[in-house]
Amino acid sequence: MSVLKQLLLIGILAGIGYGAYWGREAYFPPSDAAQQAKRGGRALSVEVAPAQMRELRDTVEAVGTTLALQSVEIVPQEAGRVTAVDISASAKVQAGQVLVRLDDALERADLAEAEARLSERQNAMARMRQLRETRAVSQASFEEATARLAEAEAHLKRARERLANREVRAPFDGVVGLSDVDVGARVTPGDMLVRLDDLSSVLLEFSLPEHLFAQARPGQRVTGYSAAFPERSFVGQIKAVDSRIDPVSRAFRVRAVLPNPEGLLPAGMFMALELELSSQMALMVPEEAIVFQAAQTYVYTPRDGRAVQVPVVTGKRADGQVAITAGLSEGQEVVVRGLGRLRDGAGITILPSGPGGAQAGGSGL
Repeated sequence: MSVLKQLLLIGILAGIGYGAYWGREAYFPPSDAAQQAKRGGRALSVEVAPAQMRELRDTVEAVGTTLALQSVEIVPQEAGRVTAVDISASAKVQAGQVLVRLDDALERADLAEAEARLSERQNAMARMRQLRETRAVSQASFEEATARLAEAEAHLKRARERLANREVRAPFDGVVGLSDVDVGARVTPGDMLVRLDDLSSVLLEFSLPEHLFAQARPGQRVTGYSAAFPERSFVGQIKAVDSRIDPVSRAFRVRAVLPNPEGLLPAGMFMALELELSSQMALMVPEEAIVFQAAQTYVYTPRDGRAVQVPVVTGKRADGQVAITAGLSEGQEVVVRGLGRLRDGAGITILPSGPGGAQAGGSGL
């Protein structure tokens, strides 16, 4: 092949290549990443999330034990033989309900006698009043009859009380525990028949270290957790804070009230708890957005297709979020993914977030 033909072939191939290049530029414009690469290197793919106002809770964890809201030992007022036990363990009872009955034959006889005596004294008093009108009875006799009537009334009242004491009743609504009393047993005043607990709410008693004494106060939210109910939480509030600090443990006692409408929580149960000392709104960003370098803390924000390093002041952390006290404003986006090779001024491409992840955004791009 002659030199002229070779030069002509080279010219044709060069023309085809040049046309193909400009055709690609015209019909297939370069991507943002490619343009950024032209301006100074390959663009890095990142994800961003906005700085948002969220509730920031200051909490402390502790452990405690439940107590009944009210708890009493049911005891008889009189000695006697048990004739009926109207209770079963863990049964719910109402105020005034009969729990145990004692033999009452003697008390019923005394009541009948007291009623008869009162009737006799009332009739005698009626006759005295008639005679008094005709002045046929002295003042002294009338006063003596009045005193006897009052005595009979008092005797009847005592007889009724003694008969009522043969039935041992619940003083308030609650749940009864185990009882060792059987029908036929002989009991005396002070013998415990059964324990009655009011479990409509339970008290949760726990201790806190003394450095929290000024922060704990009635009304603060308490959330209790029990291994017996792993899927449940029980929310209440502080009822009382002890005024003394234990000199040995350097802690003070706190009592909270947890509503217990279903009666799930018994007295004496061990519970973990979370006490909310304070709650406030704060500007928060995901923890993964925070970068520490050379004793400085900063985040990256997108601006005109590049990452800008912004120094920030951080506060408390909670639930994977960090409070920002200075350096950012609400709604400003920060980089949360792709921070490994990111540098101030680097070109970036913002990717859509995955399900439940950071929101993709284009503000400032």
